Amino acid sequence: MGELDQARLGGAPPHGDGRRLPEGVGLTAVGVALARARESARDDRLFDDPYAKAFVDAVGDETVAGMKIFGGYIALRTALFDDYLLAAARGGCSQVVILAAGLDTRALRLDWPAGTRVFEIDLPDVLAFKYDVLGESTEPTRGRTAVPADLREDWGAALTAAGFSPQAPTAWLAEGLLPYLTETDNDRLVDRVGELSALGSRFGIEVVNPTTTYRGDVSGFKRMQSSINAPWRSTQPDPSGWLVRHGWRPADAPTMEELHLRYGREAFLDERTGTGAGGLVTAVREG
Repeated sequence: MGELDQARLGGAPPHGDGRRLPEGVGLTAVGVALARARESARDDRLFDDPYAKAFVDAVGDETVAGMKIFGGYIALRTALFDDYLLAAARGGCSQVVILAAGLDTRALRLDWPAGTRVFEIDLPDVLAFKYDVLGESTEPTRGRTAVPADLREDWGAALTAAGFSPQAPTAWLAEGLLPYLTETDNDRLVDRVGELSALGSRFGIEVVNPTTTYRGDVSGFKRMQSSINAPWRSTQPDPSGWLVRHGWRPADAPTMEELHLRYGREAFLDERTGTGAGGLVTAVREG
């Protein structure tokens, strides 16, 4: 492996501040943070993430330049799941679990109802990097609990040990996660989520829907995925049907066009963000 690849995987690029970022998929989280930072700087922004720029400054944006073409999509995805989580919390889900939380900052930036507990599950080095950049401890604070765990292992035990209650309705989020797992791992994960979910729990997922039409050049993004050893390992052409088979009733599954219209971004619907079927779905646990 060359020095450039080593820098992309485990070191800071030339314009970063010297902090080391976890390898592989952890690096894609910087690309998502870059999109959140750029959206937050817009006059017509869909949300405000005052923390995102710090992650980009720590690592540098040139390493994830291939993800810039999806910036508009990431902004819409973020807005959709922000709305989903807040509605779920205000509707009785006193617990929120963000799977593979990466550099997600919703625990800090959203206006949660009093008493809401937000659990962030990810690998220990990813969580440590995030809170080192933010200048905060990974100890529970402001209703947030970091849960170091590998989602391919018995993460449920670590979650319950951190204070999670399977008897309380929960809002779950799997954003930017499922495409990086195999189909078998995804089935195992959603089944474990179901086992830990009381009636009335909610689940938000993102998958790569292969029926979505992308006409633009995404070769730069694919090169970046290859360079950091973070390829997509699964797709799901029927995410709603998949959730139904695992005991969840889909509640919201917008197409790409509907997503753009919902947030007033129809003028930005183009080949880079895709058309037709989407891969974002929210669902309810009904037994």
